[in-house]
Amino acid sequence: MSYVDGFVIPVPAKNKAAYVRMAKLGRKVWMDHGAVAYFEAIADDAPVGKVTSFPRSVKLKKSETVWFSCITYKSRKHRDAVMAKVMKDKRMAPYMAGKVKMPFDAKRMIFGGFKVLVGT
Repeated sequence: MSYVDGFVIPVPAKNKAAYVRMAKLGRKVWMDHGAVAYFEAIADDAPVGKVTSFPRSVKLKKSETVWFSCITYKSRKHRDAVMAKVMKDKRMAPYMAGKVKMPFDAKRMIFGGFKVLVGT
């Protein structure tokens, strides 16, 4: 059974280039450690809803854009093994140690792991 980590992230427009650099590094690291796929997508059609929406979920500010990211794995067990390797990877150390400022407000990021029930 496949497994997916999903993220909804508010990224300030002024930090787009920094976020893309971080995302490209992240993709390289996750894929090097066995992730099946890695996607980073910027909102193109994600309107603010009356009750709930992607923008509302992260308390989006006018100067920000919503990003949706997902990483796929073979299973939850595979995800846990890949994640353990990623967390120890030297390339991620500057982010983990706070030496590189995150290009978004991590407190407003939404994330979770999901077991795929329908799909390929």
